[in-house]
Amino acid sequence: MLLALEGVNTYYGKSHVLKDVALEVAKGEVVALLGRNGSGRSTTLKTIMGVAPPKTGTIRLDGTPIERRNPFTLARRGIAFVPEDRRIFPNLTVAENLRLAALSGRKGPWTEKRIFDYFAVLGERRNSLARLSGGEQQMLAIARALIANPEIILLDEPMEGLAPLVARSVEEVVRNIKSEGNTILLVEQNAEVAMSLADRGYILSNGRVMASGPIDQLRADPEMMQRYLAV
Repeated sequence: MLLALEGVNTYYGKSHVLKDVALEVAKGEVVALLGRNGSGRSTTLKTIMGVAPPKTGTIRLDGTPIERRNPFTLARRGIAFVPEDRRIFPNLTVAENLRLAALSGRKGPWTEKRIFDYFAVLGERRNSLARLSGGEQQMLAIARALIANPEIILLDEPMEGLAPLVARSVEEVVRNIKSEGNTILLVEQNAEVAMSLADRGYILSNGRVMASGPIDQLRADPEMMQRYLAV
């Protein structure tokens, strides 16, 4: 198993946010974390990335415990995090944003040339400051993750705040990345979109995993879907 969490408990101060969370992601899978706002989905990604380290529990990458590592070390180990707020450097050019991300990454198929071929709009703006539209910022945020040639991408709300047409473009990018065998742990508020992209899902509520399984299996329980996702 590429990524595995077992008995993970995360706190914000005295607030117990993740409660005995256990999940697995195999190489080449897209796994969706499903649930309402406040269910603990984004905190799960931040916990894996070392931004909100767990108080107890184990996180393993390729069998090696990583729950005490800092974000920079985890990036070097092959975890790429695309946060909801994107964290683009607007005073750097598009190309400089990519080169900075590549410094903490590894050698692999995703080169600067391939990124600009793959994301044509970024190629057109490579020498421009990264003061981009929301959709272009999200494309750059995903491109920065890819150029690090990670083992797994943690993708947090990639369609958040985007106009429907732009959101569909970002969805198509994620779908294309999946088709190339990239491993993704996805948080996306639109449950239908998340399930259309994912192979398997985990449903969270109040920081606990309430159900998990292949997407078709989760869809087959409409009562549970209504209770936790309201879809």
